[in-house]
Amino acid sequence: MAYSAEISRDNPTCLLFVIDQSGSMDEKMVTSKSKADFVADVLNKTIYTLITSCRRADGVRNYFDIGVIGYGGGGVTAGLRGALSGTIVHPITALDISPLRIEDRTRLDDDGAGGVIERKIKFPVWFDATSSGGTPMCAGLTKAAEAIVAWCNSHPNSYPPTILHVTDGASTDGDPDNIASALRQISTGDGECLVFNIHVSTTQGETIQFPNSDSNLPDSYAKLLFRMSSVLPSHVAKLATDKGYHIAENAHGFMFNADPKDIANFFDIGTRPRLTGDR
Repeated sequence: MAYSAEISRDNPTCLLFVIDQSGSMDEKMVTSKSKADFVADVLNKTIYTLITSCRRADGVRNYFDIGVIGYGGGGVTAGLRGALSGTIVHPITALDISPLRIEDRTRLDDDGAGGVIERKIKFPVWFDATSSGGTPMCAGLTKAAEAIVAWCNSHPNSYPPTILHVTDGASTDGDPDNIASALRQISTGDGECLVFNIHVSTTQGETIQFPNSDSNLPDSYAKLLFRMSSVLPSHVAKLATDKGYHIAENAHGFMFNADPKDIANFFDIGTRPRLTGDR
């Protein structure tokens, strides 16, 4: 049965984030942060959560290989910088010891009496927001395919990679449909790669969450992103259901006009394959 391989140190899985860094990602969201800044914060929190989930008494165990690709006015680049800039995909143990920096931030917590209190926290950063130029989506997804082919060749028995693609606009370097189709067909012995797409927006409009058909999507661009997205495997669909989303049969890993809460939920749902191997 597909998507049932144990995730262990001997057979990790791969999570690859492909992030639109075009100029329009500089637009402000309702949080007052730009789309680029908000997505970067969510991605950094996701990486930290993944590291925490892999931490055991003997240290961080390599259940995940993590990669980040950015595309925008600077072309296609490795999203992880500093000591991690040489290649796209790295074991999570490498991310644990090589954040770009640790920032001091303030978090608002419930004080238990109906108010909030400020807490100082340490916030590790691996990925910096940037936004400029056009949207070379085809080039970004092609680079993702190259990285994923190499990873699958080295991990033929592993749970297949999951690619989370975040974008806010149409491709400016061609039609990405065929590239996304080829990306979804890359596989390990446990199944084909999972490609999930999330469209972020600052405009007013209905948020469409995990549709199972393109019949109610507003335009050809939304329908394209729907076609580019994988059907949710049953265990991922359950995670979405547990977060309160209505998941119909053949629901795709896709959101359109996602708001800040949906963006955070999408990252959480898309990066939680079952840890079933060594503990």
